[in-house]
Amino acid sequence: MSSFSTYLIGFIVLIIGLAVAAYLLGVPQLWIGVGVIVMIGIGILTGTSRTKTKDPPTTP
Repeated sequence: MSSFSTYLIGFIVLIIGLAVAAYLLGVPQLWIGVGVIVMIGIGILTGTSRTKTKDPPTTP
């Protein structure tokens, strides 16, 4: 399994935990859905930037 998929799985577990906590606190489901979509976007962006392989240096 690649490091990106491991990072994304961990982030999804975090999102699920936050969504359940928000539901238990009485946050409307519409806002929970909006938060989940935003967090998935943030997770993909950070996962891509953190797990991106470095380009090899080019020699002229």
